[in-house]
Amino acid sequence: MKKFLEEFKAFALKGNVMDMAIGVIIGAAFGNIVTAFTEDFINPIIACIGGGEVGGAIEIGSTGNYLNWGHFVTAVINFLIMAFCIFLMMKGVNKLMSIGKKKEEEKPAEPPKEEVLLTEIRDLLKQQVK
Repeated sequence: MKKFLEEFKAFALKGNVMDMAIGVIIGAAFGNIVTAFTEDFINPIIACIGGGEVGGAIEIGSTGNYLNWGHFVTAVINFLIMAFCIFLMMKGVNKLMSIGKKKEEEKPAEPPKEEVLLTEIRDLLKQQVK
């Protein structure tokens, strides 16, 4: 049992796991912001378009059940906003990653010693032939 707890501690305190946990917490907070935006701004617009107090719901028969299309549209808008923001963040991260790679690629790699020696030998042989 002690070994199991030690393995779990090593796993839980790895950098990647901690980064992922921070990402999940920030993602949840951002999700709450997007949800508040759609509920407080988008839903009233949908309610105006749908013409109902329920916010885009249509009553089905006389049973009191509603086809809540406004809620579905809100969920789709939530998803699109979140996906767009994640896309922008990933695009920014990729841009930063490529900047670092370009600096590494700009420096020409030194040829191996064998290649340098062979080039010198070739040049010397060319001079002797002339």
